[in-house]
Amino acid sequence: MAAEKTILTLITGADKGIGFATAQALGKKGQHILLGARNQERGEKAVKQLKDDGIKADFIQLDVTDKAQIKAAAAKIKTDYGYLSILINNAGIAMDHHQPASELSTDTIRQDFDVNYFGLIDVTQAMIPLLKAGRPAKIINISSNMGSMGLASDPNSQFYKVNSLGYQSSKASVNFATIIFSKELADEGITVNSVNPGWTATGFGGRPEDAPAPAGMQDVATGAAQIIKMASLPIDDTTTGTFTENAGKLSW
Repeated sequence: MAAEKTILTLITGADKGIGFATAQALGKKGQHILLGARNQERGEKAVKQLKDDGIKADFIQLDVTDKAQIKAAAAKIKTDYGYLSILINNAGIAMDHHQPASELSTDTIRQDFDVNYFGLIDVTQAMIPLLKAGRPAKIINISSNMGSMGLASDPNSQFYKVNSLGYQSSKASVNFATIIFSKELADEGITVNSVNPGWTATGFGGRPEDAPAPAGMQDVATGAAQIIKMASLPIDDTTTGTFTENAGKLSW
């Protein structure tokens, strides 16, 4: 009987915050973590911490806005491992800060999209051949409830008066990509789902990692919980095309 294949999980932007918490939790569940990070020093430091905790982990240099680096990462994974089981598109930024849409520079909007959307697409496309080699496989896209058009257009929603055109639009686009990829890959044995981590006390948006959490913000473990849950489903689970958070399903 052939030995069961190790679950090999690539997480982008995993050197800190929710990405790192996800890497820790999945690593402790026995998954082999490929920790993707733009900064080599921070990435290697994070991998050392995982290894010190007894987790099998390796560093992958991966700036999601650098196509050459994405291509090199895919080539390295193919050479070193030959397949991929789970891709977690976690890397993200928020460059706009609630400026009126009529005043927000498209240069700022493009920065949001370059990481949150185009970077996600480029990484996903590069990794699909590896996911096919490792199927059944999963893609988990880290989105946001701020990208929900249903919530944004509901006068009773807390997001109705929120104005963050670049960030919100980029996350709405992530959700649409999730739907499109889920349909394309349904017959390939690859599931694709979006997850909202929620408003989490991380360094995202420039907040110091060690600063006290502002009122209303959840801790990193809570922010990572639904991602971990989706990545821990049986590898052959067929749940696909969903948008969820800790509390359950979300409106697209």
